[in-house]
Amino acid sequence: MFDSHFNITTVKLALGALSLALILFWYLRPAPRLTQIPPTQERVLILGATSGVGRTLAHQYAKRGARVCLVGRRESMLDEAAEECRKEWVCESGRVLRVRGDCASVEDMTKVRDTVIKEWDGIDTLIITAGVSALQPLMTVAGVTSSKDGLSPPHATVEAIHHAVGVAKTATNGNFFGPYIAAITFIPLLTSCSISPSILLLSSAAAIIPAPTRTIYASTKSASQMLFQALAIEHPRISFTSFLPATIEGDFRASAVDTPLNSSPVIHEADPNKHGLRREVVATRCVQAIDHKEKTVFMPRYMRIAHILYWICPAYVEWRGRVKYNFRAD
Repeated sequence: MFDSHFNITTVKLALGALSLALILFWYLRPAPRLTQIPPTQERVLILGATSGVGRTLAHQYAKRGARVCLVGRRESMLDEAAEECRKEWVCESGRVLRVRGDCASVEDMTKVRDTVIKEWDGIDTLIITAGVSALQPLMTVAGVTSSKDGLSPPHATVEAIHHAVGVAKTATNGNFFGPYIAAITFIPLLTSCSISPSILLLSSAAAIIPAPTRTIYASTKSASQMLFQALAIEHPRISFTSFLPATIEGDFRASAVDTPLNSSPVIHEADPNKHGLRREVVATRCVQAIDHKEKTVFMPRYMRIAHILYWICPAYVEWRGRVKYNFRAD
């Protein structure tokens, strides 16, 4: 009798706690951004809009009537992307801006800031897709190769170490200092001029799940990922979204910073253009994440499980990484 009464009481308490949790979730959840900023009034700044997901995002925002500012380093491709937004979706004059600039340049980013202030009185959404790739194992970058007979040469030369440091600095410049400078430049502007400011950082699953041949790329991406997670705590009025995709189709790897001069990049995994995520699908998911103020997005979703699994059974995740990137540790 006592046990039965105890079980009923426990169930009631559990249901009460669940109901309270659902009520708190309902009232504390962030309001959908579309109720605060209609799509046609949104001012979107995309850093890295000349190709890949950044260019596709520019198309999608222009298509739904937003004002879009495209920023990139390659002048001809920037012009093409801006013209696509203007022509294909017949945007009104002044709704599409293009500014040539490097995210890792303080002068370029302040020039972009001055432009959006002059033309639009600020921005609502900052999207950072710019970055650089690196595809080789660290020892390969330093001129040391491994085989069943051991390492050759047995030690990295002074020149080779300097080369590896230079490659790392280039990757850090693109993958960390670019987002770092953008954050410093645009966070005050977003805070002061938007009723619902938002920042999306297109990072990588490799930033939180280690992978062979991605030593330099993953470590520099991880640095910017942690930077923006900390900034989200320091600036709670801004909605920060970390987007962590697996391999995406495209030519992102063609300009890998660790590729020797006059050589083609060595891609270790299956052909990204056959097996990678589609740019349009990734871009659509990015827009959805911004609209709903999502904090962290894994794509595909099972990558979230892989992240957790790494802390439970790291040996399995490491083995899967070696399989994916065709890497053999001698």
